[in-house]
Amino acid sequence: MNLTAIIAEDEPILRAQLKTKLGRLWPELRVLADVGDGEAALQAIIAHHPTLAFLDIQMPEMTGIEVARQLSRNRDLKCHVVFVTAFDQYAVEAFEAGAIDYLLKPYADERLAATVERLKLRLDPASPAGAEQNLAALLEQLAANLNPRSERLKWIKANIGANLSLIPIDDVLFFQADEKYTLVATRERDALIRTPIKELLTGLDPEKFWQIHRSTIVNAASIDSVSRDIHGQASVKIRGRRQSLTVSRPFSHLFKQM
Repeated sequence: MNLTAIIAEDEPILRAQLKTKLGRLWPELRVLADVGDGEAALQAIIAHHPTLAFLDIQMPEMTGIEVARQLSRNRDLKCHVVFVTAFDQYAVEAFEAGAIDYLLKPYADERLAATVERLKLRLDPASPAGAEQNLAALLEQLAANLNPRSERLKWIKANIGANLSLIPIDDVLFFQADEKYTLVATRERDALIRTPIKELLTGLDPEKFWQIHRSTIVNAASIDSVSRDIHGQASVKIRGRRQSLTVSRPFSHLFKQM
């Protein structure tokens, strides 16, 4: 069995250490790429289709959780995920489940060895533990345990002039970051809020709201069409709006069949 992996860790020393230790503990595993941010991690997975992805949770551009969400939406990018996290052990144990394992930084060699053995068992077709990973369900559990009191957003609170307005979440066409503010676009009006894109993602239903760019989230139901230029750059047209929204490369697979 050809076993391959990518490593995503924003600390170069920790990234190099993990690669070296994996080489010693699991010489059959080929590390195809090691990168320092979430966007590069997703690009490496798209390019190489590895068996495994070791993803730091706290990374620039995209978090490990955001990368894994993208994987869960596209069956062509199926791979097993190991989260590398600095959360304390109590929090980690709350969301540990099934095929997704974790490494708690700083981790001992013995902990990494145990992870390797579990992954070997998981990947063995003859093993009862070799069931397919339900990444989407496990990510929901992970998000719920990291934010136990969080709920899906139902309203967006925005100041429009001197008034505080409550915008129903289903009325939002898209969110787009603009320097210190985030634009909230609806059919009737636009508003500015101070909530960053990454924070909004934690309260939005990922099945309804898709991140298409590091600075843009769209309501999937509001997408009218998808087009590509001569270089293959995708953009989406939003119903009732004149402008098109650019789809950056890490998210282009969302529209592969369109």
